[in-house]
Amino acid sequence: MKYADVNGKLADYRRQIATIREKMRETAATVEPQEVKDYEFANIDGPVRLSELFGHHEDLILIHNMGVSCSYCTLWADGYNGIHQHVVTRAAFVASSPDRPTVQKKFAESRGWKFPMVSHAGSTFAADMGYVSAKGGWMPGVSVFRREGHTIMRVSDTGFSPSDDFCTLWHFFDLLPGGIGEWPMKPTHAGP
Repeated sequence: MKYADVNGKLADYRRQIATIREKMRETAATVEPQEVKDYEFANIDGPVRLSELFGHHEDLILIHNMGVSCSYCTLWADGYNGIHQHVVTRAAFVASSPDRPTVQKKFAESRGWKFPMVSHAGSTFAADMGYVSAKGGWMPGVSVFRREGHTIMRVSDTGFSPSDDFCTLWHFFDLLPGGIGEWPMKPTHAGP
């Protein structure tokens, strides 16, 4: 197929995706929020509650990160670093993982991450939010919370997987003639 013909077809698919995204936003707006408790996490300064993670915002975007042993989670987090300064103009943003705060701090510094991190180690938070597999393994994703007075509600969430919308790298690779091809995901860390 000629370049212009393919581009026209791809533009049509992108319009269809945009239409579906709008329908998804409309559907998401009808969800009944799920009230959650004020979970306790830990950061490098000590215990911190979910309610404190909002700062001055009424909305909080919380990343369910699997920790330093997950190369994919590191790849996603590298991307958050670039948008963090923009996100916090609209909502609070934090990444949560099972790693100890000292491990998180060391790894975040090694990657140049600027966003805050908390540890959910020893709590039921990840499991309660649906980010622990049936076999007990961590799962990646994002939950969005809203705080109204002393009440905290989860208003949306979605899991992450390779080729999702939360990692722009996949979309750039999609533009290459061979797509992702045999790209070797390299380990980012051997573990804590």
